[in-house]
Amino acid sequence: MPVWKRNLIVCWFGMFVTGVGMSQIAPVLPLYINELGVDDPALIAQFSGIAFGITFIIAAIFSPIWGHAADKYGRKPMLLRASLGMAVVIFSIGFATNVYVLIGLRLLLGVITGYSTACTTLIATQTDDVHAGWALGTLSTANVAGSLLGPMIGGYIGESLGFQNVFFITGALILIAFITTALFIKESFVREEKKTLGIKEVWSSLPNKSLTITLFVSFFTLTLSLYSAEPIITLYIAQLSPDTSHVALLAGVAFSASGLANIIAAPKLGKLSDKIGAEKVMLGALVVAGLVFIPQALVRTPWELIALRFILGLAAGGLIPSVNVLIKKITPDRFIGRMFGLSMSAGYLGVFGGSVLGGQITAWFGIHYVFFITGALLLMNAIWVYFKVYKKIDRSVTGQVPELAIPKK
Repeated sequence: MPVWKRNLIVCWFGMFVTGVGMSQIAPVLPLYINELGVDDPALIAQFSGIAFGITFIIAAIFSPIWGHAADKYGRKPMLLRASLGMAVVIFSIGFATNVYVLIGLRLLLGVITGYSTACTTLIATQTDDVHAGWALGTLSTANVAGSLLGPMIGGYIGESLGFQNVFFITGALILIAFITTALFIKESFVREEKKTLGIKEVWSSLPNKSLTITLFVSFFTLTLSLYSAEPIITLYIAQLSPDTSHVALLAGVAFSASGLANIIAAPKLGKLSDKIGAEKVMLGALVVAGLVFIPQALVRTPWELIALRFILGLAAGGLIPSVNVLIKKITPDRFIGRMFGLSMSAGYLGVFGGSVLGGQITAWFGIHYVFFITGALLLMNAIWVYFKVYKKIDRSVTGQVPELAIPKK
């Protein structure tokens, strides 16, 4: 088996369990905070929002820092640092004695993340251009699936085995990821002796800044859209089926539908981007995702919603690989860790922003407007991508942006 394929398998498992580790706390957080001694419902809601959101805000700040470190010291050391650190911190959350310790540990979790950034950088730099779309597409399913399935996994473990075991089991899984990373990841990293450039120098060295910004904004919009419905899916299911006693189960299926579809579609759409160009797949996926969001506001049964969420996941499967492939193409290898770090920051901000946006739109306008507004955002992003990315592609020459023909030094 080629080294890049073995690395891909190990990284996929590691990214999946770290994605679960970042998100599994969502359904059990209010109940765990109550178990830690907070009884006031208003305080529970306040502390839950802080404890959940602080991880992603801090991760957005530190992701470029760890990306820089990966460029300087290698990707495997960053994988080992992040996986071991996350395993210890998540395991420790199970021993939290009060809500302030819990928030502190969630903050620390945001600081030490960086596994996904290092994995993406490793696979992007070690995979040849012929297989890059497929490899990055396959890899992207791990993080998305882990993040979307994490709440359901956390809820199931919490109900079946107790809240503390959510953290113990997740920590153990990430520890396994650390061990497999240490044993099986192979990297031929040669550290350059050149002076390390600051972010300003790196930015000024990029060959196509406007395209880079467009890709970051697209990644932010995608994650914001995917997570805008997270706070309100359960409420929406309850509205659609007020007589059912299985609201939690149906909500879990709705969450998981898009994650499952993403796992199915991303490798295939990644391979398609290798053949026809990542910019075409990206534009088509944005349009489909935007159009699929709108009818979610008009469904009459939970199963109609679940079907549309599945289609949304298929479309989303074409976006993250396309963004990563284009970032790989336009970025010199010595800067690629930092660029993927910034991209991951955009994603973390999208997770946090989507959760806040969905709740605020629901509070001000109603649940249905979450889908209308999110769909409009995706379609506006598609128009921007059409003019900023698609129109710039020289389709007569290998489907690449002219500026992409840069030496990888």
